[in-house]
Formats: sequence, C-alpha cells, structure tokens
Amino acid sequence: MNGVRITEVGPRDGLQHEKALVPTDAKVAFVDKLSDSGVDEIEVSSFVSAKWIPQLADASEVFARIRRVPGVVYSALVPNERGLDAALAAQADKISVFVSATEGFSQRNTAGTIEEVLLRLQPVIRRAHEARRVVRGYISCVVGCPYDGPVHPDKVASVASRLLEMGVDEIDLGDTIGAADGASIEALYLGLAEVVSAAATTLHLHDTSGRAIECAVRAAQIGVRSFDASAGGLGGCPYAPGSAGNVATETLVSVLAQSGFASRARADQLRAAGQWMRSKIASCPP
Repeated sequence: MNGVRITEVGPRDGLQHEKALVPTDAKVAFVDKLSDSGVDEIEVSSFVSAKWIPQLADASEVFARIRRVPGVVYSALVPNERGLDAALAAQADKISVFVSATEGFSQRNTAGTIEEVLLRLQPVIRRAHEARRVVRGYISCVVGCPYDGPVHPDKVASVASRLLEMGVDEIDLGDTIGAADGASIEALYLGLAEVVSAAATTLHLHDTSGRAIECAVRAAQIGVRSFDASAGGLGGCPYAPGSAGNVATETLVSVLAQSGFASRARADQLRAAGQWMRSKIASCPP
C-alpha cells in the first residue's frame, strides 16, 4: 500500500462559506472530533479580517481552546503580516498563505494583482520561517476560474515557481471551482513537472461537478501523496460563485484505500464528525 497524507480543512474552508455563524463551542468540538480521526493535519481557522469572513472572527479563541493531539499538525491560513502575528500568537504549527493562478480571482479574493499578492507575502514567509514554522503556499484556480475561464498549466507553474523561490515549503494546488477531471489533472501535473514533482504537492479538490474522487485517484496514480478534504463535504469559496463543497474526507479516504493508497485517517469517525457539524449548522439561526 502507498501511504497518503490527509489534511482536514473542514474547520476553515468547510465553514467559511456558511452564512449562519457557527458557535465557537461547536468549532472547538469539531476540531477535537477530527483530532481523534487519524488525520495528519487540521486547518483550524484563518486569521483574516472579520469584515471579509465574519465566520472565522473567533480564530484565536478556537486555537486557544482546542485539545491538541501529539502528531497532529494544527495549521492556519493568513493573508498578511497582521494575520501572521495573530497565528503565531495562537501557536499555529504551520502557516498557509494563498495566491491565485488567475488575475480575475486574485483581484476579487485578495484585492490585488498576482504580483502584488506575491510581494505582500514575502515578509510573511520570511517571518514565519524565522519563527520556525513550515509554510504552505496555496494556489487557487489551478484548472478553472469563475472569472477568467480555463487555466493553462503554464500559469500555475509560473506562480508555483515564484512561491518556491520565495521559500514556501509546500505547494497546495486548489481546484477552487471543481472544474477538473482526470485528464485535466494529468495535464496540470505534466505542466508542473519541471517546477515541482507531484509527490511534493498537496491537491485540494472541490466536488462541484462530481468528479473530485476521479481526480484524486488519478492524482494518486500520478504520484500525489497529500490531499486536502473536508469532513461531510462541507465548504465552498465566498469568492467563487457556484463552487460546491470540498471533497468529503471520509469518501476520499475510503476510495483511496480501495485503490491501494492508504492513510492513517478513519472514515467512520470522519463521517460522524461531518454529520455532527452539519447538524450544528442546521440548528444555527440564519
């Protein structure tokens, strides 16, 4: 069996799209349930302005109250140095930064061009490393963009190359609107081959078109050994109209195992955690 690494993004990417505010108590309990599921990493929250994503305004409190399990990495997404300061104060184990492969999404998601965002991230990456934190670099819209349409792998390779030059430790490729299929995943990695190997990336899939599992299996066959997913298929992007939730972690874990790619994660516990959080969301006032 080939081992794969699972990052659970439900507490951040899974909840950020929800309009009803999920209580902090529920978020803490959700992370604790996920900590017991065997996943390798949990993206706990994002230190972004509450003006843009009110759902995650309690990031510091969530980090302060979760039960940390040895061996599990607890990471946070940050957009700038202010967010980094908050993440470091909260003792986040890993720092994630993000940039788009397209100008249209970059302008709407970060209010800047790709180049402006990269320049903004330089001190974040440097200071995170000074604080001895691993840095993950997310690239959004690696296959399709809600504003610019289909995305050529060369654009993704260009951004990945810049991030690696700036010192990021991991490249995370996001199919933000769920546009990919097996063929486009293969084309993406072929286009990236001279910049970064498949085994050195993480794949972040959304299931908008119902093809995320197909994409995951093809990616694993190509050599990808790290995946993001969200328990219960929670999620979506506020800046990507029409995007459905992330691929469900429990389904991803089960299908990859059946295909010969095992992880430490336990599908039954992930399914239960996702169902529990969905019930909490349903009970929140609109």
